[in-house]
Amino acid sequence: MPNLKELKNRIASVKNTRKITKAMQMVAAAKLRRAQEAAEQSRPYTERFNAVMAGLAASVGGSDSGPKLLTGTGSDQTQLIVLMTSERGLCGGFNTNIVKVARARINELKAAGKTVKVLTVGKKGRDQLKRDFGDLYIGHVDMTEVKRIGYSDAQGIAREILSRFDAGEFDVATIFYAKFVNVVSQVPTAQQIIPFAVPEGTDVEEGAIYDYEPSEEEILADLLPRGVATAVFSALLENGASEQGARMSAMDNATRNAGEMIDKLTIEYNRSRQAVITNELIEIISGAEAL
Repeated sequence: MPNLKELKNRIASVKNTRKITKAMQMVAAAKLRRAQEAAEQSRPYTERFNAVMAGLAASVGGSDSGPKLLTGTGSDQTQLIVLMTSERGLCGGFNTNIVKVARARINELKAAGKTVKVLTVGKKGRDQLKRDFGDLYIGHVDMTEVKRIGYSDAQGIAREILSRFDAGEFDVATIFYAKFVNVVSQVPTAQQIIPFAVPEGTDVEEGAIYDYEPSEEEILADLLPRGVATAVFSALLENGASEQGARMSAMDNATRNAGEMIDKLTIEYNRSRQAVITNELIEIISGAEAL
């Protein structure tokens, strides 16, 4: 049984930990409000943009003369996995859940004989995949210094992806991120961005006839690179909100667990103290009786 000093030190240590987790929970709650607003405000634009792109893509159809970002290279042999996770931990299973989905896709592609390349955004995902797939890494985007996600950050990532596509380094690119639902629910999501694929749930106008000037192909050639940047930006915002929601939930659980541990240690401390006092009384009484 631990002595009284050890128990007292443990109680003090857990109390200090509870203060830290409570403070982190409050910080995450403040950041979550801003991140959630940014993610929700971006959704209408992203959904409408995808709907317009889907309509244009349908007009072009399966034409081989369309932009490569739409029609593809004619092969799916080389696949690029863009894994988006956080730079910091202490957010529960947020990063692990995204990595789990990405790992399953990588294993599936490798089993099918495909060549897989990995580009990571956020060091937590990079660190988790390094042991099994370190030889597949072709690049990493460090977001440590980014205080607030902006469109310029997404453009930088999109430019790197597009430059690698133009250089013929891959045929298909898929981003993996967590879609924010609420504080306790973040859904790991895979979205193909090259060649353009209509995301699930996109409302596409059917039967609408438009005359485009210039041609659909020329418009798509300009819009498709923006579409990659838009998809990356939306994923970054969703990831940001999901990270803060997961961290807030994790720190709330940690704070409550610390409180329960303090209660148990306090009871143990009181019992040990009581036992010490009882033993001392027994010794005094025994000594008095011996006299």
